[in-house]
Amino acid sequence: MVGLWAAIMAINIVSFCLMGVDKSRAKKHQYRIRERTLWLAALFGGAVGATVGMYFFRHKTKHLQFKIGFPILAIIDVILYIKGVF
Repeated sequence: MVGLWAAIMAINIVSFCLMGVDKSRAKKHQYRIRERTLWLAALFGGAVGATVGMYFFRHKTKHLQFKIGFPILAIIDVILYIKGVF
């Protein structure tokens, strides 16, 4: 059970960091992280970290698919965490 929680924490930290790295690259006009990668990280349990990262770094907040999609996935993740599915 501890290993599962460690994996959940890890994917959320990675998702948070991906948002920060992509924002940094966007400012520098460098090669960006694919949106598909951001979505996959969120879908595999990192939606809470991605949502927090989105607002913390103020990144992708004008994109409706992210602005609505990440928080919805985060709510679903939290419900699954509470019910013990994850």
